[in-house]
Amino acid sequence: MTTTWNTDRPWRGIMVATTLPFREDLSVDHDAYAEHVAWLIANGCDGVVPNGSLGEYQTLTDAERAQVVRTAVEAAGDGARVMPGVAAYGSAQSRRWAEQAAEAGCGSVLLLPPNTYRADATAVRAHYTEVAGVGIPVVAYNNPFDTKVDLTPDLLARLHADGSVVAVKEFSGDVRRAYEIAELAPELDLLIGADDVLLELAVAGAVGWIAGYPNAFPTSCVALYRAAVAGDLTTALPLYKSLHSLLRWDSKTEFVQSIKLSMDLAGRTGGPTRPPRHPLTGATEAAVRTATEKAVAAGHH
Repeated sequence: MTTTWNTDRPWRGIMVATTLPFREDLSVDHDAYAEHVAWLIANGCDGVVPNGSLGEYQTLTDAERAQVVRTAVEAAGDGARVMPGVAAYGSAQSRRWAEQAAEAGCGSVLLLPPNTYRADATAVRAHYTEVAGVGIPVVAYNNPFDTKVDLTPDLLARLHADGSVVAVKEFSGDVRRAYEIAELAPELDLLIGADDVLLELAVAGAVGWIAGYPNAFPTSCVALYRAAVAGDLTTALPLYKSLHSLLRWDSKTEFVQSIKLSMDLAGRTGGPTRPPRHPLTGATEAAVRTATEKAVAAGHH
């Protein structure tokens, strides 16, 4: 089973959930974003996931959100390397964002379940069926902490049998689910959804990583992923241990500010976040700074 990006399954490999640069007045800096996308791909990442939580999509206007997708496609050089997040309050809105992604030439989209109420299995299946009707491959995103809707292995198997999803970004942190998903839906691609369980899910059969920390350290993260999915633990385990104090911030409430701060400290442009997110302070800021400086000192880049 290939674990690298390819045009037949363009959701595989390392797809970076990109941060979005804002100017000091908090307007979107599309030029800086284009440069960042091109830089990630030049440094070995396979593609990008704009308009996810890390890209602060909830704070964007419709015009900004659409332009971010177009910017990513142009900067990536191949729309198949772009997997926009299409989460929205309603299924009709998510479908329209999927249509916009298809029109822009994207290879796939990332879709949360309904997240404005605790949807049951029937509602979840209808939601994914609606968006899948666009015809662009849909990657499900399981984040039961934020959505309060859990895409269990059984429900994922039903979504896959419906023809609604091709893969799942698994963010629950429960590595045991990888094996149950493989048993119930062997053709459903498992994508690592949280940086700090990368090694465990790679060993369990993941074929991709929707990643946060490559925004700051792409070369080291690419090396870690390639070794992990190849089963080369001699290479992967020391890298993983060296980076883990940083990777775990991808799973914390302050993940957007943390990764942007790490980018700033690593010589990239993370910059500010839009409200209601505010800059890190106190012990949290110090912990992220310490972990990032440790990674830089260790030669990660």
